[in-house]
Amino acid sequence: MKQIVDFIPLLLFFIVYKLEPRTVEVADLSVAVGGIFSATAMLIASSIIVYAGLFIHQRRLEKSQWLTLVACLLFGGLTLALHSEAILKWKAPVLNWLFALAFIGSHFIGEKTLIQRMMGHAVQLPPAQWTQLNVAWILFFLVCGFANLFVAFVYPAIWVDFKVFGSLGLTLLFIAGQAVYLVRHMQPTSEES
Repeated sequence: MKQIVDFIPLLLFFIVYKLEPRTVEVADLSVAVGGIFSATAMLIASSIIVYAGLFIHQRRLEKSQWLTLVACLLFGGLTLALHSEAILKWKAPVLNWLFALAFIGSHFIGEKTLIQRMMGHAVQLPPAQWTQLNVAWILFFLVCGFANLFVAFVYPAIWVDFKVFGSLGLTLLFIAGQAVYLVRHMQPTSEES
């Protein structure tokens, strides 16, 4: 459910981006709708609303949600302030690489890897498999970052489509692969023995 809620601002970004660019009059103001800059404004506004709603409902945001919100505000704000879509194109790669760094850092900080901290309450795995799974997440975030960067600057015409559907497809494939891996390596709990 969390991933679906996190996906709402990106989906709204996509919808506004795909609108035919035009100017709309709202309360004696001319507002541009459609294209990258109005889509970026929608991304920022919807991210603030979604994460504020989550914060009110849950009384907290996860670290990854804070990081996503800050990256959205920073890269989106700079994109609008400097009127340069290239800045927004760096958001997904940088965010993915920061997540990869967090997973890398967990090998050296604390007794458990980040993936074990996230999933250890629900899944029992031997230590070697937790390490392998954490490395898989590192590689996933690195690949996603480079894929987003490559598409954004080599194939800019399909960048937004890839950002929404390609990244989602990569994530779903990775999660399906992770599920297969987990089923193969799960240890029985004491109740199952």
